[in-house]
This record gives sequence, structure tokens and C-alpha cells, in this order.
Amino acid sequence: MKIWIPIALIIVTILCIWAWRTMTGPMYRPGDARRALDSGAAGVELYRFQQGQGRDVLVVHGGPGFPPDGPWRAGARLAAEGYRLTYYHQRGCGRSGRPITSISGSNRYEQMKTVERALGLAAQVGDIERLRRELGREKLVLLGHSFGADIATLYAAEFPEHVEALIAVAPANMAVLPTKGSGLFDLIRARLPVGMRSEYEAYLKEYFDFGAALQRTEAQSSEFYGRLAKFYGAAAQAREVGGSDIGGTGYVPLGVYLSMGKHHDYTEAYRSVKAPVLVIHGGADLQPEEASRAFAAWFANARFVRIEGASHFVFNDRPEEFARAVSEFLDYLASR
Repeated sequence: MKIWIPIALIIVTILCIWAWRTMTGPMYRPGDARRALDSGAAGVELYRFQQGQGRDVLVVHGGPGFPPDGPWRAGARLAAEGYRLTYYHQRGCGRSGRPITSISGSNRYEQMKTVERALGLAAQVGDIERLRRELGREKLVLLGHSFGADIATLYAAEFPEHVEALIAVAPANMAVLPTKGSGLFDLIRARLPVGMRSEYEAYLKEYFDFGAALQRTEAQSSEFYGRLAKFYGAAAQAREVGGSDIGGTGYVPLGVYLSMGKHHDYTEAYRSVKAPVLVIHGGADLQPEEASRAFAAWFANARFVRIEGASHFVFNDRPEEFARAVSEFLDYLASR
């Protein structure tokens, strides 16, 4: 009988490890968006607006879940040079459709799957493909900001035949979690005024508590995730933090974080991107230049541009320099 005791312990340990990896690992894997579209997954109505006429550029905003309330300052200059920028609010936030407005049930894993299916990376990547079809373009120029650069990159990995070029502005570089070195939350902690640090630590403790997140109403979720802008703004001493009150973030950050889990590795997908890539980094960004250069290093065909004096929101801080970097990159591609 005693021989069964260690065997039982081994079995229990294996089951515990499996359960932990299931609950904390990624729910999204590259290829899921294409599979969902092929299965006829329903889309949602996406709010969008355009600026200019000419060559199409699709803008993928960051956050996750912080849509622009109007065109970027650099957009007017790009429009004057013959580009048409299409901005859209990602599903579940801003003025776009909300496939989920409450979380019901008592089974935590089922709740997680419901939120992730509705608002996670497969759905967000799939929406870019739907927009491409609605715009009637065979190929897209994708311009992703912050976490939007990662969404755009995953689209380029899943739908390479429909990507002409990828422009990543202050990319979040979430190819791998946990990140090596200091991530965004560590950078904020290091730069925060001393008087805000205890409040920030309490906030972070809640931030990655998915169980607590599943108990919030949509309004509470918007308020909670929106609070990050206060800490980011204080750490970066920024006039602009990218937050928007247009409908709030809702459950979008939760859906995306569930997609990525607490550990994932998407490097194979990032490295598979063959489209030309431009990475733009603001010299005054809270995120260090090394992080943006590390993002550029994933790609075989990448160009890196640093714009001095610009924050995380390069396109608004230095609109002329930003527009020049984008147009020179795209003009070069067109000349080839």
C-alpha cells in the first residue's frame, strides 16, 4: 500500500502543474484569428473615422483599450502628402460594439474563456482582417501604436499575404512574458514620486488578479484600468497619457491579458513577419530605446528611427518629424 503514496503525490503534483499552466498560460496562439474567421465567428460593429485621401494606412491604437478621440496631429501632414488614415476603436471599447457587457456564472475558467473569446487577441486580430475586407484593399499598411503595434504584428504573422508594411510606434514588445529586464510596470515604479508608490503597489496587486477582475462590472473595469494613466502620467511627467473617456476601456484589457496569460512566447510568430517594418521611438519616452530596438530585432527587414524630444506619443509631440519618417519609409517601398 505504501508504494501508492508517492505515486499518488506525483499524480497530484502533475495535475496541479497542469491546472496552474492552464489557468495562467496563454489562451491565444497565433493562427487562432484565422481559424475563428474560417469558422464564421461573428464580428462586431467597429467605429472608425478617416483622415485624408490616397494611399491607405490603418491605425491600430494602443492601451489595450484606449482609443483616440480624434486624429493624430501628424495625420494632417500625412494626409497632405497623399495618405488616407483610417482610425478605429477596437471592439469592446470607445464607440465600437461591445460583445460582452457583463460576466455571469460561477465557473472561473468558463468566465475567463467567455471574456477572452469576445475581446481577446484572436478577436482583435480578426477585426483587422474584417476591416481590410470592408476597405476593399488587398494589402494594408498597418500603423500600430504601443500595444497596438503588437496586435498589428500578430496580424502580420497570421495574414502575411495582406500586409504591405508594418509601422510600429513605441511598441509594447510583448512577444514574450515574463519580459526580460524591466517592463512597463517596473519603469513606472522606478519613476513614481515617493508619495504615490504605496498606492501604486496596492493597485498592481489588484491589476493581475484575474479572479477579482472577473467580479467587476464593465463600468468598474473601465474605471480600474483607466487609473493606470494616472500613475503612468506621474512617472513620465507627461502632459498626454493616451487615456480617453469615450466609452471607457470596459473589459478589453482583461480579455487581452487573458489571451496572453502570465507566460507566453510568440517569438516564432514575430520572426515570421516578412513585410518591411519601421520602428519609431521617441527619445523622451518612458520606455527605453533598448526596448524598441529589441522589438525591431525580431524582424529580418526592419528600419529604426529615433525622434528626439518625443514622448510615447511621438505623432502628437513631433508631428512633422513623425510624418517625415513614415512618408520616407513608404515612399522608399513604393520606389522599389
